[in-house]
Amino acid sequence: MAITYRCLIIDDESPAHKALISHISKFDELEHSGSAFNGMEAIKMLNENQYDIIFLDINMPVISGVELMELQPNRPLTIVTTAYSDFALSAYQNDAIDYLLKPISPEKFAKAIEKAKTYFSGNSLKKGIDTNTKTFSYRINGQMTNMPIEDIIYIESLGNYMKLFSTKLKSPIIIYGSLSNISLEIDNNNFMQVHRSYIVNLSKTISVNFKALTMSNGDVIPVGRKYKILLDGLSI
Repeated sequence: MAITYRCLIIDDESPAHKALISHISKFDELEHSGSAFNGMEAIKMLNENQYDIIFLDINMPVISGVELMELQPNRPLTIVTTAYSDFALSAYQNDAIDYLLKPISPEKFAKAIEKAKTYFSGNSLKKGIDTNTKTFSYRINGQMTNMPIEDIIYIESLGNYMKLFSTKLKSPIIIYGSLSNISLEIDNNNFMQVHRSYIVNLSKTISVNFKALTMSNGDVIPVGRKYKILLDGLSI
């Protein structure tokens, strides 16, 4: 089955949305899944929905694109789309995968999408969980890597991909695979799904309430309404 990348456009100008929608429509593997016209609206959509790629403008009122990146460090893969060239360093420091200057040519757009696809395809879940060795096996940049399950802090769903946070990694890794599949393999004694987009390692949780969990790396994970009952009586 072909992979489809869900795309969110974040820009305060309607012509920019129309241009990006036109670019997206020319790629079978891309799906325009949402449009936000300011930073506040974008944050709400990012918290409530799953996207694979966001196209982010820099110069927006209230919350700029750079501020949004800083506020949402665990956001989907980000391609910056802007009329300003002087924010490139800030964008790349916040892990943007490309920086496109408006007006965006079809050629530049296509190159950005190839970068995104290369990044995604280079990282994939290879064998999943090995219950005998208690390791998590995945391929990243063409190399097979094994990680002890106990090192995983939490896993976040990103549509067709997962973002994995570990005590041994300075930055999270993004790998191809579904949260629903990995939840069937992972050790349920130590791991719990607390939101449709998150599985957490309970041993790496430092505080818990019925709205959120605080993890050992300082990240705060929301608790989904239907998962709250699972936390009843949980002692951290």
